[in-house]
Amino acid sequence: MKCCHFSVAGLFLTALVASAAETPAQAVRETNFLEILAKGGIMMYPLGLMSVITVVLILIFLLTMRRNAIVSDRFMHSVELFTRKRDYLGLVALSHRRNECMARITQKTLDFLMANPGSSFENVREVAQAEGSHQAGRLTSRITYLADIGAIAPMVGLLGTVFGMIEAFNQIYSGQVQGVREMGLAEGVSKALIATAGGLAISIPALAFYSIFRGRVQKYISELEAAATHFIILLQAQVERQPTASQTYAAPAPRAREDYAMPVPSPLAGERPDLHGI
Repeated sequence: MKCCHFSVAGLFLTALVASAAETPAQAVRETNFLEILAKGGIMMYPLGLMSVITVVLILIFLLTMRRNAIVSDRFMHSVELFTRKRDYLGLVALSHRRNECMARITQKTLDFLMANPGSSFENVREVAQAEGSHQAGRLTSRITYLADIGAIAPMVGLLGTVFGMIEAFNQIYSGQVQGVREMGLAEGVSKALIATAGGLAISIPALAFYSIFRGRVQKYISELEAAATHFIILLQAQVERQPTASQTYAAPAPRAREDYAMPVPSPLAGERPDLHGI
């Protein structure tokens, strides 16, 4: 029984010692990681800001870069229904309530059509194409921020490395580093490379997500062009089929000049007076 008690107590003490030894080790690892980041130099502050911006942009694009935000099947069904009924005012009101790229194209096109009823349909088509190019440019320009961060972050990290190398060589040259010169140089280089590692750690995810979002945007732009072309063709068919005011209320044809001529009796017409009886 005593042996059992001693063995249980020994196991308990061993577990306590192991847990006590593990906790400081973890604290040391976390402290060392924070210290490593702090040793990166002043360039770690802009790199930290870039990392926050990158995470925010990725989350925003994941939530907003969806097909329904570009062109939705429900909106296109409504567009076809209103256009066939020639209810352009209702379609404009619906477009105002929808936050889609296709809704903006529909709204601009119908606003121009109703404001300029005598304009040719080629001008209407140009307005739709211009608005479509504007919406496609907005989609493309949004994701380019990730590409910009992916290109700038390594440069900022390299600049921090250069500053660290300059500082390390200055310490060695001035004799501030105690011990072997090579050891002092190695310590300075290790501190300087932290900034480069931070820049690469930001650049790689930013460029990776930029590639993903770029493919998604190109796909959505193709679908937007197809939807806009379908709307323009349907609108043109309805406009050409719609009778104009001159055709609906056609004025009567002008009468010939002879129709307005009244018969005038000639002074020589009729019987001549009998002059022989006078």
